[in-house]
Formats: sequence, C-alpha cells, structure tokens
Amino acid sequence: MSINLGLEWWREAKFGLFIHWGLYALLAGEYRGQRTHNIAEWIMHDLRISPAEYEQLAARFNPADFDADAIAALAAHAGMRYVVLTAKHHDGFAMYHSRANPYNVVDATPFGRDVAQELRRACDRHGLRLCFYYSQAQDWHHPGGIEQYVSDPNPGFDDYLARKCIPQLEELLTNYGDLGLIWFDTPMSMTREQSRLLRDLVKQRQPQCLVSGRIGHGLGDYMTTGDNFIPLLPYDGPFEVPATINRTWGYSRFDTDWKPAGHLLRDLVRVVSRGGNYLLNIGPDALGRVPEESAARLRAIGEFLSVNGESIYGTHPVPAYPYDMDGLYFTARPGRLYIHCFTPRRSLYLINMMNRPLAASLLADGRPLTLRERRTCEGVDSWTILLPDDLPPQLDTVICVDIAEEQVQFEPITG
Repeated sequence: MSINLGLEWWREAKFGLFIHWGLYALLAGEYRGQRTHNIAEWIMHDLRISPAEYEQLAARFNPADFDADAIAALAAHAGMRYVVLTAKHHDGFAMYHSRANPYNVVDATPFGRDVAQELRRACDRHGLRLCFYYSQAQDWHHPGGIEQYVSDPNPGFDDYLARKCIPQLEELLTNYGDLGLIWFDTPMSMTREQSRLLRDLVKQRQPQCLVSGRIGHGLGDYMTTGDNFIPLLPYDGPFEVPATINRTWGYSRFDTDWKPAGHLLRDLVRVVSRGGNYLLNIGPDALGRVPEESAARLRAIGEFLSVNGESIYGTHPVPAYPYDMDGLYFTARPGRLYIHCFTPRRSLYLINMMNRPLAASLLADGRPLTLRERRTCEGVDSWTILLPDDLPPQLDTVICVDIAEEQVQFEPITG
C-alpha cells in the first residue's frame, strides 16, 4: 500500500485551518507584568517559567465559551477543507484526554472536556478532515523533552519518547477516528531513526494519514515551508505554508497587527499558484473564543471562495510566467486557465502563450469577455482581454480562459 494515499484529498483541498490553543491563552502574552516579545505560545520558554509554575495554569483553565461546532462551521464557511488542532504544543500540555499522561485538558483542568473529541464530531458534521499537531521533540514540561538552547540534545529523550510521545501518538491515532495528517514540528536533534519510528507508527495505525515535513530528515509526505514563507516560484512537489492572521499563533491581547482580508486572500492565491496548500491559523482566547478580527477575515475569504472556488480547489500551477505582471497570478486545470487579478485594470495581456484561447469570461458570474489576438513588435503572438467598465471593486477578480489544449504552456523568453 502506498504511503502517499492521502495526498489526493490534500492536494484537492488547498486551504486548511490551524488552531493554536492551550494554557498559554490564559497568559495572552504576559506573565507577572512582563510581556513576551516573541510569539505567545512560546511564553513559557521565553520568560523562563518553570514547569512547576506553568502547570499551575491548568487549575485556572476553564474555557466555558469554547464551541467546537462554531469553529468548524467558521472553517467550512471560510472554504477550508481540513482542521489541524494543536493536540500537544511545546509546553507539553495535551488538549485531549490522554491516559498516557495526566497533564491534559480533561484530567488537569476544571473544564474537564475533551477538546479533540468535540472537534472530531464537529468536523464530521461540517465535512472537514480532522488533523492533529503534535510537538514530537520539544516538551518543556517533561524532563526528557527537548527545549531549545536548554536541553538539545537531552540525554533523557529516549525515556520521553517511550513514556510520553509514542503512547500519546498511539492515543491520537486510535481514539479519534480517521485523521487527515499528523503535523509534526521542530525535530530538533532527533535522529533519522527516531523520526522514522514515529513515521512508521503513523503509517501502521493509519496508512492514509499524512506526515508533515517537519518530522525531519526528509521523511514527510510533503514539504512544510518556514512560517509565513511563500516560495517565489512554482515548487516541484507538494508543500504547505503555515501562516498567521496577525503576528503570533497563540492568543495575545497585545498583538493587534491584523493582516487585511485582501492580503490573506492574495497569499492563498500565491501559495496555490505555486502548487501548495495554505494553512491559516487562529488562536482562541482563554475562554475558547475566536477573536472577531480573525473570524471576520475568514468569512471574507469564504465569500470569495463561494463563487470563485473553482479557481482554487483541485487546481495546479502553470509554468513560471515569463515576465512579471504586477497583481496577476495564475492557476489552471485541464483545458482552463484562471487569471487572478488583484489590481484594478481595464484590460490585460497574455504574452508568449503557446495555447490558443477559445473564450474568456468572469468566473464569478460567467459574463463573457472580449478576447483579441495581437502581435507584438517583436513578432510574438499575444492576447488582450478587455474587462467591463461596470466591474465592481473586488478583492480578486478571477478571469477564466478556455483553451484548446489540456495543459497551459508559455514559451520562455530568451535573449
């Protein structure tokens, strides 16, 4: 059985929801009057909070407003196809009911509810694939876990691996139904053999469950880029860009640097046009509420995808366009090119296109557009597409170009 069986749905999906949520939401970027200047979920590490101090937060964690169904509904409305929950982040606290370790949301908090199980049911109701993030190497609570600049490598790591990491992965893979993927992170000083052990465990329990690139040593089913990093050109292979709506992943009341919806949509299109998936994050607060600034931006993207999703889901990148056209990005499927236009204009040009266009139209409403053939002074065939004068302002105007051939091809410019 192929280890990449799960890639078919994943490559079709293109857009997913990341959820960073844990005890750090209680601190919201500040501990005992000191703010962290780094991402909020790293506050235990960055402010040197001891495990004994930090674990006391669990007694205060009671997110009464958490609503798994509302979060899944938001993701579905946004046009997302999968959800990745931080089942255990670097702080070592599990957001599910772990029998392998009592430091978890059910046994250690007054909340006493299994967040992962509630999200499992909600994802099923809304047609989303459930996935789990699991910090396999860094664990700042367990004495054998790795902590950057402190215990890397850690001589007790094998004990942590055997007593906590592997048993918890077994739980996630056996108690929560079929999973889309396990999102491993920061392999640190793990050996190839240790990473292979975790990958094999995933594939033995759920052969179609994907493994993220951050398992390390090239053992992932796809490449995970750096945070918020988008490749400049189409990438030859499956990849995913994890991204934030503001600057941090976990909730911080000090981070109000919200990216506009148009910025996020453009990044989604840029990622998809280069062949990847876009995993966009929310960080619920201590009560379990999704910040309205995040929710509003997801709803705006969802409105676009509700009428223009054909240009995103299941598409593939085109060869690198031979010259720079500011504000234009391209996706394709057999027999059709999609042009994403982020800057207002009355017309646009396709130069060095080796296909013969048959027709052009607006994807949102099917309105036909005028398509004219022209020849440049260098003797190169090109095409002009005229846009209507009454086109309303949009975050992204998507133009469909039907072509006679299956694959879109551009002739490279030389000289």
